[in-house]
Amino acid sequence: MTSEHSASTLASSGPIILIGAGNMGGALLTGWLKNGVPGSSVIVVDPNPSEPMRQMIADAGASHATGVPAGVTAGVLFVAVKPQVMDEVLPSFKAVMDENTVVVSIAAGKTIASLEKHLGDAAMVRAMPNTPAMVGRGVTGAFANARVDERQRQLVQNLLKVSGPVEWVPGEADIDSVTAVSGSGPAYVFYLVECMAEAGRKLGLQADLAMRLARETVAGAGELLHQSPDDASRLRQNVTSPGGTTAAALGVLMAEDGMQPLFDAALEAARKRAQELAG
Repeated sequence: MTSEHSASTLASSGPIILIGAGNMGGALLTGWLKNGVPGSSVIVVDPNPSEPMRQMIADAGASHATGVPAGVTAGVLFVAVKPQVMDEVLPSFKAVMDENTVVVSIAAGKTIASLEKHLGDAAMVRAMPNTPAMVGRGVTGAFANARVDERQRQLVQNLLKVSGPVEWVPGEADIDSVTAVSGSGPAYVFYLVECMAEAGRKLGLQADLAMRLARETVAGAGELLHQSPDDASRLRQNVTSPGGTTAAALGVLMAEDGMQPLFDAALEAARKRAQELAG
């Protein structure tokens, strides 16, 4: 997004009101400001933001409110609060909406129907980013209801993509699967590092050395995957010599009772829990 493009888009749609300036809300705000969204177009609503967040808001020339801001109508109402407080927080924000407002929620498990219960019929997007958004390397799944027009969809796309790619899904139920794959996915990768390090320790390496090796290997492999035009299968094959050490390890990991059935079960459990949270 160029500054000129962002400013003109937001000028025609009203300010962004960001409810919640925690980790994800803060990461998005940082991305918006770095990508040319003028601070004067953003109102951050948070009763107790961190001191660094207060400073960022002030330095950017954005506005800070501890409750519903008066006398404004949101172009985008961006909901980045914890799911358990949404029922308490959201109803009063209907006062800052009109027929041109688009609502974007990144609260896990909260359906568009639950948003409509508090905010009425409106253009709404349910999105699921993940924590690498905090370093500009996230990925977000998004679903738009039928009231979202093309201009609003493009605006939301611009706001979400500051932290990484945006993948639009055709049905809201798909967001539960997105949650299982990418929303929760960073934790799986971090646990992989833990498992690799522990296995290395059991092979006789010092625990801290095993952890450094595992951590840098996973981080480096991720960066190679990010930069390479090849898919994951090709990259795996490139590092696997027939009859070599990697092939020996993959013989265990790719066995019938290896990693794939574990991931099948794990992601199904995650999706089921997302469905339960949605109600």
